[in-house]
Amino acid sequence: MADGYTDTFVEVAETNLRLLRGGQGEPLLILHGAGGNRGWLRYAQSLSRRFQVYIPDHPGFGKSDQPEWIASVPDLACFYLWALEDLGLSRVRVMGLSMGGWLAAEMAVLCPQLFERLVLVGAAGVKPTQGEITDIFLLSPAELTAKMFHDPKQAPEYEQLYGAQPTPEEQDLRTRNNEMAARITWKPYMHDPRLPSLLRRLRMPTLIVWGREDAIVPVNCAEIYHQNIRGSQLVIMEQCGHVPPIEKPQQFVNIVSEFL
Repeated sequence: MADGYTDTFVEVAETNLRLLRGGQGEPLLILHGAGGNRGWLRYAQSLSRRFQVYIPDHPGFGKSDQPEWIASVPDLACFYLWALEDLGLSRVRVMGLSMGGWLAAEMAVLCPQLFERLVLVGAAGVKPTQGEITDIFLLSPAELTAKMFHDPKQAPEYEQLYGAQPTPEEQDLRTRNNEMAARITWKPYMHDPRLPSLLRRLRMPTLIVWGREDAIVPVNCAEIYHQNIRGSQLVIMEQCGHVPPIEKPQQFVNIVSEFL
């Protein structure tokens, strides 16, 4: 156990899943984006003071197994509904980041009764009517990192996360994450045409958080989510890019804690 969390493997949904877990209180599941699980960062540490935080590596990402049957984000949603059952979790709070926001939305429309509250952060999953979702697979790692932040200097963990050359193991994990992300998000790219209509089913309290300067998933997508999820709240963080939990962790935690 390090810094109040454990880093272990759990057997759920017939899959060996790597899981970071820490804190006490009601369960909060955090679903990472296409770049993989960034680890137990400041925002997670802060949230673990009030919730029991679960941050898994998705199947096929990081160090988790890759079941052959998972070929789309809706497949991944079915996997997690099974995994939650195996973990004995119900009425959970779920926070999805980028591709993980799309995943959280698919889970919520499949099984809304499992959700206490939903937080979507810079979520993919809906096709913008203005602008387009950046093709992350065309960018080099350096170009992608540059697009993710409005101002890296305001991100306290920037150096820790992006300052050093990746080790061979980190490089292998990055390649694995990229391959799995491409497999499940490619056609149609980064969205599900059914999702806007299905979102109208949702009644759970939902918070949508976006960086005003998001250069990966346009703010227009935030508006589409907000229009289709009845009663949802939308918070736009000024001077902030695609990764609010990393770029402005304290402001992000303040916004999210109040809602959760």
